[in-house]
Amino acid sequence: MGVFVFLPLVLPLTAWPIARLAEQHLHPRTATGLLTAVAAVMALCSTVCLALVMVVGTAQLPGNPLPDGWSDPEVRAAVPYDEVVGKAAIPALCAVVAASARALWRHGRVRRRAHRALAGLPGTGVAVLPDEVPYAYALPGGRRDRVVVSTALLDCLEPGERRALFAHERAHLAAGHHRFLLAVRLAALANPFLRPLRTAVAYTAERWADETAARTVGDRRTVATAIGKAALVSRGTPVATLAGLAAPGPVPRRVAALLGPAPVVRTWPPVFTSVGLAAWAAAAGTAVSAMSSANAAVTMFLILRTATPL
Repeated sequence: MGVFVFLPLVLPLTAWPIARLAEQHLHPRTATGLLTAVAAVMALCSTVCLALVMVVGTAQLPGNPLPDGWSDPEVRAAVPYDEVVGKAAIPALCAVVAASARALWRHGRVRRRAHRALAGLPGTGVAVLPDEVPYAYALPGGRRDRVVVSTALLDCLEPGERRALFAHERAHLAAGHHRFLLAVRLAALANPFLRPLRTAVAYTAERWADETAARTVGDRRTVATAIGKAALVSRGTPVATLAGLAAPGPVPRRVAALLGPAPVVRTWPPVFTSVGLAAWAAAAGTAVSAMSSANAAVTMFLILRTATPL
């Protein structure tokens, strides 16, 4: 197994270039899917390898419930620097599990509270709440997906801008952007090196909804104006894994993109370009991460099976 067990922990660094370039050169839909897939696979691989290293560290602790053979020198020799890294992996993996569980719990709690708050309203796809605080966000789940918007925000927008707002939020719901946001958030919690991908997906998901709203409304400038106004007055979404028109982020870049031509839809960028090379580097890093974690898992399984007394 050797040092290959540690590769998935650092290979997310290969995705940093595509995290930056995808925002600028790829269609938002392509960028969101690509970055989310890379982040999810790399997070899974790094967590698997962290768990494998933790097994060696746990086996060294006195009174552990693992078989005695798992602490043999042959098992410890399978992981370099097992005395330090093996024991350090125990609190690291516990921290990953605790942070991920907390993020899932908070995501579910906010959604449940939001649905309970809307229980007395008509079961339509749009819920307009009489509130002096301006906000708007897409709320998935429950009996049906809904767009939640306050009267304070609607009062700040012109009729065309309101249509842009609703088109934007419906685009979030139709494409399931909350799933992408939740996936990259969990991935960043599993491996901090994946945080640039989380930031990038938060932006590209909003750009994806921007472009969908622009096609629906038929006026890119109206959507840009609605985003600018909402960003100035809105407080954003109740949790980072929900999407909204005025989500925190580089709003000026979104507005500038809408004032320009629509992006070209490509399934994969051209190879001999900066974004193409970055995409292939991320793909290669993801493949190596998957192979390294699979190799480490199989090797560890065979070692522990041999070391386990019958």
